[in-house]
Amino acid sequence: MNYDVIIIGGSFAGLSAAMQLVRAQRNVLVIDSNLPRNRFASASHGVFCLDGKTPDEIRKTALEQLFAYPTFTLWQDAVTTTEKLQSVFKVRTRQDIEATGRRLILACGIADKLPELPGIKKYWGKNVVHCPYCHGYEIRNTELGVLATSDMSLHQAAMLPDWGNTTLFTQGMYTPEGDLLSLLESRKVRIEDTPVVAVNGNDAKMDSVTLAGGRIIPLGGLYVSPQIEVHAPFLKQLNLALTDSPAGKVVCVDAFKESSVKGVFVAGDLSNPMQSGTLAVASGTFAGIGAHKSLIFDQT
Repeated sequence: MNYDVIIIGGSFAGLSAAMQLVRAQRNVLVIDSNLPRNRFASASHGVFCLDGKTPDEIRKTALEQLFAYPTFTLWQDAVTTTEKLQSVFKVRTRQDIEATGRRLILACGIADKLPELPGIKKYWGKNVVHCPYCHGYEIRNTELGVLATSDMSLHQAAMLPDWGNTTLFTQGMYTPEGDLLSLLESRKVRIEDTPVVAVNGNDAKMDSVTLAGGRIIPLGGLYVSPQIEVHAPFLKQLNLALTDSPAGKVVCVDAFKESSVKGVFVAGDLSNPMQSGTLAVASGTFAGIGAHKSLIFDQT
C-alpha cells in the first residue's frame, strides 16, 4: 500500500497535518494507537473555538471531518519499525502490515516523567498540572504551588501570581538568586526549601502537600513541569538529530518541521520546545504544509 504521506500519531498534531494534506488531494495514511499524551486531562483549554472540550471529543470531531475527504485513511495500530528506502519510507505495524509513503510525519512517542512522589500520578491532569494557560483558570484564586523540577520552574513560579497566591517548592535543589529572586519577591512568591514528600487529596483532586518533617501545606493546585521521555523507536531507526529543550530532548527541525533526514517531518511535542494543545495544532499545520511543499518540488 503506497501513500503520498504516512503520519504516525493521530492526536492534535498528526490530524492537523493530515487536514492540510487531504485538502491538497494527497493520499494520506494516519496510523494511531489512540494513547495520546493528553489522555489524562479532563479538558483542553485555550484551544481556539474548542475551549473546554475533552481531548477525545476533539479527536473524534477531527476524524469525522477528515473522513469526509476520500484520500484519508486511518489505521488503528502502532508502528514498530520505520525504514528509509531509496525514494520512499516503509513502515511496519504491530499487526504486521506494511505501507510505504513518499513522506513521513512523526507526531507521537512522548510520555511525561513525573517526580517520584506518592500521590502525584493520581492527580496528574486534575489539579496537578503543567501549564497555566491550559489549566490555570480552572484553579484560579486558590493557593498554588510550583514543584521545582528544573531552573525553568523558577520562571514559572514568577508567572503564577496572576492566577493565585503562589509558593515555590525548591526541593532544596533549585534556589533562586539575583534578579530572579528579586522578581519572585516582588511578585510575593513564597519560597519553601523543605522538600515536598507527598501529594495528598481525595478521589477527585489533591488538596495539600506534605513536607519532610510532617508539615502539611494546603493547596488548590500544584504545577509540575515533567521531563519528557521519548518511547518512539523511530528516532534511532531513522537516525534523527536531537536537541535539548527545558523538558528534555526533542527532534531538531526547520521552520516547516523537516528533520535532519530529508522527507521526515516531526510535529507536536516530539519537536516543540514549548508544549501545549494549541502549539501542537500549529506544529501539525506547519508539518503538513511542509510535507506538501516538499512533494511539489520533488524532482524525482
